[in-house]
Amino acid sequence: MKKADIIIVGGGVMGSSTAYSLRKNGFEGSIVVFEKDPTYEYSSTSRSAGGFRQLYSTAINIQLSRFSLAVYKNFAEDMAIGEEKAEIDFKQRGYLFLATERMLSSFQKQLKLQNSLGVPSEILTNADLLGIIPELETGDLAGGLFCKEDGYLDPYSVMQAYRKNAQFLDVDYVNAEVSTLLTESGRIKGVQLTNGTIYNSPIVINCAGAWGATLSEEIGLPLPIVPLKRQMYVFDSTTRLEKMLPLTIDPTGVYFRHEMDRVVAGFSDDVKPGIDFKWKRSSFDHLWPILAHRIPNFESLKLESGWAGMYDHNTVDQNAIIGEHPLMKGYYVALGFSGHGMQQAPGVGIGLAELICKGKYETLDLTPLRVERFAENDLVMEDAIV
Repeated sequence: MKKADIIIVGGGVMGSSTAYSLRKNGFEGSIVVFEKDPTYEYSSTSRSAGGFRQLYSTAINIQLSRFSLAVYKNFAEDMAIGEEKAEIDFKQRGYLFLATERMLSSFQKQLKLQNSLGVPSEILTNADLLGIIPELETGDLAGGLFCKEDGYLDPYSVMQAYRKNAQFLDVDYVNAEVSTLLTESGRIKGVQLTNGTIYNSPIVINCAGAWGATLSEEIGLPLPIVPLKRQMYVFDSTTRLEKMLPLTIDPTGVYFRHEMDRVVAGFSDDVKPGIDFKWKRSSFDHLWPILAHRIPNFESLKLESGWAGMYDHNTVDQNAIIGEHPLMKGYYVALGFSGHGMQQAPGVGIGLAELICKGKYETLDLTPLRVERFAENDLVMEDAIV
């Protein structure tokens, strides 16, 4: 039997951001992070699409991304260890939602809220769209919602920087899988590993992503989260585009962006919940006609590769579930991000650290994302879901 003052289950970007933020908030006790995949090959972080946006319809999501923007813009220098900068390849080429006539009124409403919170988003005309993507087919469009500050970055590099900084601050990473959480009389007591080893701790933070809901359900605290597969495709077109793409969302839900001189595309295909990393090349048959219609250059392309990753999908309101569980003292969760985790990791890590170290949120009020909102029917309904 071993002991720790805080245990974090999951060493991806969320767990590592939280571990780092605990130290930065002055927590001096022992912190142990358990990560079952030391190479991060199957981590949701490393298989993320890497998009970053502030184009949301709810204040809390906008505020989280607004905070993250300031962090990511200065990340290389602020997270440097000695002379080694934390380069994350943040390309601020913009984030663009293409709109049909029917969609514009909703985007106008979102624009008003975004602007009120400091986001320089704007509604574009079709002529404006062609200034950004000259090859774009706009015949069935009425404009778009765009933010020039947004774009995409390298998720793996972000995660590694948080991990390295946490380790530099004496956070202990253990390559092992947690099999179950341990409780006693409504209080968390620690974790048991698959090899039988028990770690006692008064605080356990569940950052296990697509695997986190199962751990919670096994101790009688189910959360409305399921693992969902999402696939990405990398291709090269015969005729190159004139300009580099922003991360662009078609009205059909298909999205695409540049990755160096290639294009990465994906969509939220309808799949059964479950852990599944099989990448199906044949699924690209659904995307190709949509891509070719929107940008004629994509009519002739070569599909080169792709990958599949996992969302920890919140089935009720598709937003993060953050904070201490009201029915289990010392048990904290940061789950259910539904694809938004990379964008929200800096703010969530700091928020959890403040809640644990100071008993309250100070930098950002994450109360709207609390666990008990489901029982209270106080949901956070986000319209801008990708």
